[in-house]
Amino acid sequence: MKVGDQEYQTIWFDNGHPEKVSIIDQRYLPFDFKIEDLTSLKDTYTAIKEMHVRGAPVIGACAAWGLYLAAIDPTNYNEMDEALTNAANFLKSARPTAVNLEHAVDNSLKEIVKGCSREEKIQIAREFAQDYCVAEIKSCQKIGQFGLSLIEEIAKQKAGEPVNILTHCNAGWLACIDYGTALAPVYSAFYKGIDVHVWVSETRPRNQGTRLTAWELKQAGVPYTLIVDNTAGHLMQNGMVDVCLVGSDRTTAHGDVANKIGTYLKALAANDNQVPFYVAMPSSSIDFSIKDGRKEIPIEERDQREIHHIEGQLEDWVVELRLSPDGAKAANYSFDITPSRLITKLITERGICDASEDGIKGLFPEKF
Repeated sequence: MKVGDQEYQTIWFDNGHPEKVSIIDQRYLPFDFKIEDLTSLKDTYTAIKEMHVRGAPVIGACAAWGLYLAAIDPTNYNEMDEALTNAANFLKSARPTAVNLEHAVDNSLKEIVKGCSREEKIQIAREFAQDYCVAEIKSCQKIGQFGLSLIEEIAKQKAGEPVNILTHCNAGWLACIDYGTALAPVYSAFYKGIDVHVWVSETRPRNQGTRLTAWELKQAGVPYTLIVDNTAGHLMQNGMVDVCLVGSDRTTAHGDVANKIGTYLKALAANDNQVPFYVAMPSSSIDFSIKDGRKEIPIEERDQREIHHIEGQLEDWVVELRLSPDGAKAANYSFDITPSRLITKLITERGICDASEDGIKGLFPEKF
């Protein structure tokens, strides 16, 4: 995707500089656009843990590159398999909810240990990370095309009026290396000339809708309106939302979805007002080993500071302000579970299906 006149992905590797991997540091958006170079396992762990990168697909990609950086670390040359196993476990401890992290690390390690020499193991780690990124980008492209058909159908029914799409958190290219999941159909529709408008919920406490989704849509020229989280129900009650599109950090084999906190409430409002509610994600975000999202998906709890404070721009300065009384306690659950019964359909790289075991099995039979 473009930032100004230059094409970017969220994470990339330059063969001319094999000692590093580069990322867009999302902590500074929308106030500043900064590139960070990751040069070690610890760097990638920190980038994931402290949300320099966020979004399930790019977290997986960053973790895969983390194993590569661990492989080229000269301190890991002796007992390399053991060192990389420890590195894999370290990376998986960074954030618990998004399953892409676990998938990327486990699958990479499984291939790396097949190497017979240190050089071969490094090559396998690099090629796995590169291939992983390419596969995720292709999946997001396909999600965009499958989701486009849904927006096209709504556009026909509206006979030229804008298609109003409500989204939550950020599931655009920043979260997914390129294209995005929930935003991929929006971009596909916009570039095809369909009149679309996006309701962007602020997504407290870290304001990823305000800071990231709004920034992305502005870069692409897509019309949008920012709303506070609790406005969504009002909009749906008054016929101002045609469709909801959100992403997923972990989807169960039965179609329950873990996504950014607040997704469940939007799904409830959509269900009450007969607004279709779609979840877009690549199969790397499906955890085929579990069935009940509420009981089996770990919900990350983050630092209370993210609720007590808010960051913003004051003239030329970026400042952090406290919102709550001194000594106040806060509970910072980062994700919630939307049960499959509230989800209209899932949009994947293989097509659109019911949020159910039968629906998912129809697209991914080899996983069952």
